[in-house]
Amino acid sequence: MRSTVVDRRRLLLGVLPAAALLAAGCGESDADKQSAPRRLALIYNGPQGCPGCAPAIADVLRHAPHPFEVEYVGPGTGTPLTAAALAEAQLYVQPGGGADLDGTWRTLRDSADLIRDWVRNGGSYLGLCFGGYLAGRDPGFDLLPGDTDGYAGSPGATVPDDRDTVVAVTWQGKPRHMYFQDGPAFLLDNGADATVLATYPNGMAAVVVAPYGKGRVGVSGPHPEADESWYADKGLTNPDGIHLDLAYELIEATTTRR
Repeated sequence: MRSTVVDRRRLLLGVLPAAALLAAGCGESDADKQSAPRRLALIYNGPQGCPGCAPAIADVLRHAPHPFEVEYVGPGTGTPLTAAALAEAQLYVQPGGGADLDGTWRTLRDSADLIRDWVRNGGSYLGLCFGGYLAGRDPGFDLLPGDTDGYAGSPGATVPDDRDTVVAVTWQGKPRHMYFQDGPAFLLDNGADATVLATYPNGMAAVVVAPYGKGRVGVSGPHPEADESWYADKGLTNPDGIHLDLAYELIEATTTRR
């Protein structure tokens, strides 16, 4: 719950007239830059026992097909989690980390109403592992059409305990593997308006996206943001290789309005 590159554009500037460059789409005016909408993600990076979790998802967001600017919020970051901070953002991320759900909730519960209001009015919440638990109820932000429970040790689970491991999932009908450390499964209400992107081997929902008012909520029990270092640190191997396409797909599904 944790070479030298030749500047082709410069070469082109040396051999082609400016008009030809503009026609080829190589010219970008200051007005174009200013008109591009700012995509800002706020990532909670307060005390929760996983120093690498927030930086991992920050790196993914910066390098996504539709990249985000990133700012950390929460105790110790210098930027409190406030309505004013959220008003500038399109995405709020509650990353993995920590094992004390009740303790972390005591830090976050005073922000619950403002997060719910912000998502209800069009914001996007992304909860990864521990952040998936916090999207549920009692304790949690109550953003899901249902609740959460631990996958490890559940009936038919392939993971018996809270060890770091690799878990098999079915993602959009295809077999994949993901980094996993005691993450949640999602217990959706009957008839819930939600899209299950992935399930665990026992059929429980592993990755879910759901509307919440005008906004969207995306949650994952496994860690789609895990890079090579996560696997190396625990001596783990992903049979699929290590790819970030699932993280990108989840981010897009969470931030794209229907």
